[in-house]
Amino acid sequence: MAAKKPVIGLLGGGQLGRMLCEAAGPLGIPIAILDAENCPAKQVNQSDLHVTGSFKDPEKIKLLATRCDFLTVEIEHVETEVLEEIATKGVEIPNPDGEGTILKKVPVHPSWKTIRLIQDKYQQKEYFAKNGIPVTEQMAIESGETKQDSLDEAAWKYGFPFMLKGSKGSYDGRGNFKVSGPEDLKNVSAQMGDQALYAEKWVPFEMELSVMVLRTEDDNGKLKHVYPYPVVETIHEDSICTKVFYPPRSIPEDVKRRAQKVASDVIASLWGRGVFAVEMFLLADGQILVNEVAPRPHNSGHFTIEAVPQMSQYKAQLYSILDRVPDKGVNLTARVPSSIMLNVLGGAQPSSHDKYIDLAEEAYDDFTDIYVHLYGKESKPGRKIGHITATGFSSVERLAETISPLIKVMDEIRAERIGSKDPIKTQTTVSKPVPLVAVTMGSDSDLTTVAAGLKMLDAFKVPYEVRITSAHRTPHLMMKFAAEMAKSGCKVIIAAAGGAAHLPGMLASEVHIPVIGIPVKASVLDGVDSLHSIVQMPRGIPCATVGIGNSTNAALLAIRILGGAYPEYAERMKRYQESMKNEVLAKDERISSVGWKAYLDDMQKK
Repeated sequence: MAAKKPVIGLLGGGQLGRMLCEAAGPLGIPIAILDAENCPAKQVNQSDLHVTGSFKDPEKIKLLATRCDFLTVEIEHVETEVLEEIATKGVEIPNPDGEGTILKKVPVHPSWKTIRLIQDKYQQKEYFAKNGIPVTEQMAIESGETKQDSLDEAAWKYGFPFMLKGSKGSYDGRGNFKVSGPEDLKNVSAQMGDQALYAEKWVPFEMELSVMVLRTEDDNGKLKHVYPYPVVETIHEDSICTKVFYPPRSIPEDVKRRAQKVASDVIASLWGRGVFAVEMFLLADGQILVNEVAPRPHNSGHFTIEAVPQMSQYKAQLYSILDRVPDKGVNLTARVPSSIMLNVLGGAQPSSHDKYIDLAEEAYDDFTDIYVHLYGKESKPGRKIGHITATGFSSVERLAETISPLIKVMDEIRAERIGSKDPIKTQTTVSKPVPLVAVTMGSDSDLTTVAAGLKMLDAFKVPYEVRITSAHRTPHLMMKFAAEMAKSGCKVIIAAAGGAAHLPGMLASEVHIPVIGIPVKASVLDGVDSLHSIVQMPRGIPCATVGIGNSTNAALLAIRILGGAYPEYAERMKRYQESMKNEVLAKDERISSVGWKAYLDDMQKK
């Protein structure tokens, strides 16, 4: 007889619970849910173990505990007292012998201790600071008659602006109030009510980062391992995370490694199994400060469903709770170089998001995959009703450019929702793409030669920039152009010149990236002078050279160079070469079947 599979009890059946069930189904892991009858998670997971009711109701929680072997949470705003009782004292279940009842202890993961700590954001950060975790300076705001004195002290201590935050119950950035000046101190009660508050020093951060961390421990509560996922960049608008970029844009590798280290240290200091989100601020000087922690799967980890399918955050949550994570380690690296997650938020009208979803279901590029997740929730303004994940085989900047139509519609829906007449420009609005290839020439008369190469770059969908920079007539502009390209994301320079043709060589002497020279045929010497000028560069200053006037080959060589770093260009080059081969084979088959005379007649007619 097969052993009974352990059941995981889930407090809360929203979208996170739904995606947890979607991961559990193929793995054969039973989930019992405590939430409303038609909550999103129950829509995809039918079970007679479910409990209908509030996940904050102690009696309902105890009932769920009698039906499962482990308890976990979808949201941290739960009653930790009953969870502590269930984990330490047990819950009554019928005695297997048929007489009376016995107490059954049900492990809670993450631990009720972690959940209780996380519920109070002020105490959470006080705890982290005592454990050497970098956090923002903060102070508790007293209540009652001394509240104003406490606020004045915070203003004196931190200056303006500073942040006021609710210690408990806030979610998705709500419960925060920026105190910009003395006049705002009069509005604190109106803005924040009578809840417990704390003040936080203003942090002028450059970027918000997040790292999901998988934590394992033994049955005695001893930490075994923490495994960080790749770091991501998060974008918040209207106090909601709307976009997640993997990898973060324009930050060094050492910063990413430090973010993973900080996140791992945070989660190692907590208790229980599962996945945790660590949200952080990146400051201009490279310092990383922990903002807050979520003891569960998180919006910033949705990208792992497609980008880390071997161990998505939901599969990791299940495996960790059941203690199935191998001690030898897990592979949490992404299978793709880039991914972007976009939240689907309810618009001004229930159908506002329809065009967004329809657009997402269209194919944008041969090397970009789009995945739509809808949560089965009624659309309300600003409500999370789904998300869209794009994965690509290029840089995250190139992926953002590819899905820019989606981002544009997303911003339009937001503008409509908040009552703005014009789409709101955000830091993710895509403008001119960063050129991977720079094309320059000494004179506009060279453009007719260069045009064929530009058409080839267009055919391969390579972002490029075209300039005119003469080595002799505008040497300072040429040097400025070289410096700009060396500092930008440009990977290859193509330079066309005739006559003395010094432009390619001079650029090659100024930059560290490859330069490809195109000799241009001038009025005398048929371009041989230009060819010799470029190809005879002195030792130590290499400059690739193509045939006279052959800008097509210059473009193709640039694309092959890009292929070493960007798999999509390597794949497109393979397809291009295959098409050339097939074209020759077709011609061979044709001339063999009709004979050379008929073939020649056809050629002449064309």
